[in-house]
Amino acid sequence: MPDTFVELTRATPESTGLSSANILSFVEAVEAASLELHSLMILKDHQVVAEGWWNPYRREDIHLLYSLSKSFTSTAIGFAVQDGLVSIDDTLISIFPDETPKKPSENLKAMKVRHLLSMSTGHDVDNMSTDMVDREDGDWVRGFLAREVVHEPGTHFLYNNGSSYTLSAIVKKVTGLSALDYLKPRLLDPIGIVDAVWPTCPKGASIGASELRITTESILRFGQFYLDRGVWAGQRLLNEGWFDLATSFQVSNGDDGDSDWAQGYGFQFWRCRHNCFRGDGAFGQFCIVIPEFNMVVAITSSTGDMQAVMNLVWEHLLLKATNKPLTEYTCTQEALQQKLRSLVLPGPAGKTVSPAVAKVAGKMFKRSSGGGDINSCIFDFEPAGCTFTMRSAEGDRSIRAGAGYWAWGTTSIEGNIGRRIAAIGGWTTGDTYEMKIRYTESPSGITIVSKFEDGKVDVRFTYTARFSSPDGPTFVGHA
Repeated sequence: MPDTFVELTRATPESTGLSSANILSFVEAVEAASLELHSLMILKDHQVVAEGWWNPYRREDIHLLYSLSKSFTSTAIGFAVQDGLVSIDDTLISIFPDETPKKPSENLKAMKVRHLLSMSTGHDVDNMSTDMVDREDGDWVRGFLAREVVHEPGTHFLYNNGSSYTLSAIVKKVTGLSALDYLKPRLLDPIGIVDAVWPTCPKGASIGASELRITTESILRFGQFYLDRGVWAGQRLLNEGWFDLATSFQVSNGDDGDSDWAQGYGFQFWRCRHNCFRGDGAFGQFCIVIPEFNMVVAITSSTGDMQAVMNLVWEHLLLKATNKPLTEYTCTQEALQQKLRSLVLPGPAGKTVSPAVAKVAGKMFKRSSGGGDINSCIFDFEPAGCTFTMRSAEGDRSIRAGAGYWAWGTTSIEGNIGRRIAAIGGWTTGDTYEMKIRYTESPSGITIVSKFEDGKVDVRFTYTARFSSPDGPTFVGHA
């Protein structure tokens, strides 16, 4: 363990100026709005005052951050600047002369590191997928630099994953290390992030724009590092001037006063209402820093309405916070702790048993239509749950769902060999069985609804936390 590693201390909310009742109301409001949170940790005055995980998500699980990864990429650039390896005013063509087109445009010539950081490169489309990752040569930087730069750099905001990846590629170019390996001795080890997983591109650079996986507590530690402007356990790790740039308003991204996505953008950090800032990722991965109240809120989730989560943070936490201790009420503290200990994602609404089980259990349903590569399927019911097996030319793929409880396992469904999952099942009607599945290291999941009727089964797949259509394949089979 690093010499500077420190355990986070725990305290009652009231001792720091937060009310247990208000934290409880936040959790209840989230659930009432059907916003699927996976975890919540709140730090105030350097102490954890609330923490909880919605079963089947667990404290020790790493979780896909999506674009919250960008804030770590930005921080790697901050350390590279501190180490004298790069300047935010260096041009891209000076860093990547071999990848630059033979006749670069004037706008490309003017593009600097600071423009990548502030999402103001001058591009008019996000070129991460269109020009970069599909290249046969695996040279994503060359694809980024080949894209037309429509606007003068610094004048036009565009949320561009290509910019974030290219920042990571800069780290690789000037340090010889991936962003993950470069950050490890400078940031991750010192502040106690020991669980990070970050895939790389074909050239060995961390993906940069996404794909980082860490625990919720690691998100919280990162937030505290930014709250304290580069100091950890009394030791300065990153110069304070970086934070003046990274978390401040660098470029306008809209004028909607009610939107936390239109308050300005820093260096891979969003400005928020109430003079706060954050890193965030798709489907609700949040590291919200609230300087006024010396507070950090870390959240992982699977929701399509991230603004709704932000609104509830402001309503129940920030606007109710103080910087003075509050009167302690044991009953409300106990109510909050009981709630946080019993958090669970709901399963299918219905019963765990059905008379239909006797008719369908163990029978093989052979495909009559749909199903993709699935040739047949079998439902093995038992009192504790159901194992759903899909058979194809490549072999069997199975998922086991608990009867009214989340059962953990692994799956090779969709080619995701060995991915950790949890599943829960129930009968929503007498002839319809539903399985909810969550990949426990990401926001993603699948719902499988199987309707049994007259010796046949109609199986429909629906995806959660997906950028494309949620509709999955259908399978119709006969016994």
